[in-house]
Amino acid sequence: MSKKQSCSCTSCTNIKIKTENVSEDLPEIKSTTWSTGNAELKDHIRARLGMDRMNHLLAPILYSLGKPTSASPVVVTANYTLSFDALRSALKGTDCYILVLDTKGVNVWCAAGKGTFGTDELINRIKATKLEQVVTHRNLIVPQLGASGVNAFEVEKRSGFKVNYGPIRANDISEYLKTGTVTPEMRQVKYPLKDRMVLIPVELKATALRFIAAVAILYLIGGAYPAAAAAVSILSGTALFAIVLPWLPTRDFSSKGFILGILVALPFVATSLVGYPETALWIRSISALAYVLLMSPVTAYLALNFTGSTTFTSRSGVKREIFRYIPVMASSLIAGTVLAIILVVSQYVLVVT
Repeated sequence: MSKKQSCSCTSCTNIKIKTENVSEDLPEIKSTTWSTGNAELKDHIRARLGMDRMNHLLAPILYSLGKPTSASPVVVTANYTLSFDALRSALKGTDCYILVLDTKGVNVWCAAGKGTFGTDELINRIKATKLEQVVTHRNLIVPQLGASGVNAFEVEKRSGFKVNYGPIRANDISEYLKTGTVTPEMRQVKYPLKDRMVLIPVELKATALRFIAAVAILYLIGGAYPAAAAAVSILSGTALFAIVLPWLPTRDFSSKGFILGILVALPFVATSLVGYPETALWIRSISALAYVLLMSPVTAYLALNFTGSTTFTSRSGVKREIFRYIPVMASSLIAGTVLAIILVVSQYVLVVT
């Protein structure tokens, strides 16, 4: 087994299933626990900070949780450690099997959009684990967020296992197993502040080098004020956007980002217009417009990153946004840059004359 395929869970151990209905030549099955330890906590922190992004994965095999029997439920998830750990923690006290698909270390919802948490992978994993020999029933519990990648009819036709879509969130899985019913509340997608806030560190890390470079260069060229504008626009797109997302009008994340970018540019606009009364009005107006044209597309572009972190968007919707708004962002940046150059040249000319 390769390094990337080895399980990162410290509480997993190999086991051999021996029942009357199960043969002894089954592929590897690992036993795991409901609790997580320091190693998992460290892994979660690194994942949240975007460190070793594609290495937070475990072996795509069958895991046993507790002391399952041939009648125990089978829950399907991705081989992303955060998804796996959230699921097994939510299943505390439940004896079951967890069938882990090879999603290349990507969470269920994103993997479903990419196609790795999909029909073919689920069928292949059923066959690879010889699941029909492990359990006597033919039911799988697939997370609701994986529905876009899994064709239930095709899975049953090709494998004999029926797909039952469970709740949106792992925290509801235990209740679902008790009642067998997914309530409307369990189907509701929630994106509260704490879920949005947890995304900020990885976004900040991803832009850290560009952030430092932009602020430093603008400080050397134009001083503290342009450098502050760069810092504000970047922080707005990577942090503030996540916080105020539900309250920004429009549906598209790009247009939401543009609106936020314009709002955070307003203090710089006001200072440009009224802060230097001795400067010619046309210069102040160009300066104010340049701040809007340069800051808003930066914030909007960074806001696009959050489309992959929420079910508010779809794969086709993200593509549509990219093709529609990227040209607008580029045009705004070019126009703002031209105005900034005009300002620099005009100020140089005025100084010389």
